[in-house]
Amino acid sequence: MQAIVGRCADEGWPAQVMAVITHRPDSAGLAFAAARGIATAVVDHRAFVTRAAFDAALAEAIDAHQPDVVALAGFMRILGANFVRHYEGRMLNIHPSLLPAFTGLHTHRRALEAGCKVTGATVHFVSAEMDHGPIVVQAAVPVLPGDDAEGLAARVLEREHVIYPLALHWLVQGQLRLDRGIVHHAGGAAQLV
Repeated sequence: MQAIVGRCADEGWPAQVMAVITHRPDSAGLAFAAARGIATAVVDHRAFVTRAAFDAALAEAIDAHQPDVVALAGFMRILGANFVRHYEGRMLNIHPSLLPAFTGLHTHRRALEAGCKVTGATVHFVSAEMDHGPIVVQAAVPVLPGDDAEGLAARVLEREHVIYPLALHWLVQGQLRLDRGIVHHAGGAAQLV
């Protein structure tokens, strides 16, 4: 989130980060955003009996800011199909693997256990199926001899901070085209970094 806020301002995107909304009251991102005059809100999932009720409250909090784009950054909750459909084509997520490999949790440990020689990160449009939306951009990271999950995760995170702001910049510029489930950059920019 911090990388997105910084790049948006520093590069003069035709966009503005309007709000930071989290499901975790202890999120460090809240203080970061508030210190920069960005609206914040907490929609604590533990206060809701059903996922649908949480999704409705979350959508209400988001829609209060009338966003053109929704970026999931560190948001670790599964969202229902109706919520996803509401933001279809304008909600991005980042995942710390080269999707479709290693969806879900513990991606770095699983990549090491599988003997992968390369891993990375993927920015994708959010779909109803977790970690399966159309891929916008990927970054490859070599798996080095002696890597452990923590070291590999740190190197992947460095690349995440590059490709997520890049993908969002492309989206707000209207540079992304979806054709039969495949995302293309209208100007032909490389989608593997």
